[in-house]
Amino acid sequence: MAKIIQLCVAKAMTTRATQAHAIPRKEDMFFDREEEGRTLLRAALRQRDPAISPVETLRLLAHRLVADDSPYISFSAAGQGFIATVEESAALKARARAIRDELVEVVAQTLTESTGRESGDPLAHLAASLLLATWSVALIEAHRAFRQHGDAQRARAGFLALVDQGHTGLNAALTGTPYA
Repeated sequence: MAKIIQLCVAKAMTTRATQAHAIPRKEDMFFDREEEGRTLLRAALRQRDPAISPVETLRLLAHRLVADDSPYISFSAAGQGFIATVEESAALKARARAIRDELVEVVAQTLTESTGRESGDPLAHLAASLLLATWSVALIEAHRAFRQHGDAQRARAGFLALVDQGHTGLNAALTGTPYA
């Protein structure tokens, strides 16, 4: 009988462990386009025109995403529900910050690859951190502006103005590097 109980417990533990890996966390299901975002950033840097700096390539990407009405840079009444849900959930806010930090690593690594610099270059990490901080602030402020006045065009213009301002700072910080 003890042997049967041990087998049942072992089977239950295996099933629980398998289920834990098979069922995504609600935070991961909520941010279901995360991998697409990583791929988009990598592709922009890997396929950039060599005459255009990596930082400028990413600034132009923001402008292209707005022009293409990308779901990544969307300001709408429907999007406000998503934003409100994130703002009201500590777990979702934590996951959003974690995704931002993961994207910093993706951008830093891709910056070094796209410029032939050594992996772990602190200037690439600085560039990636400043870039993601810029885009984060621009997105948050544009969503706030949309919530206030309901004008998507005005929110997009505000987003791009902050992106451009942040990229001015990025270029100043990275002058003399292959990233600016």
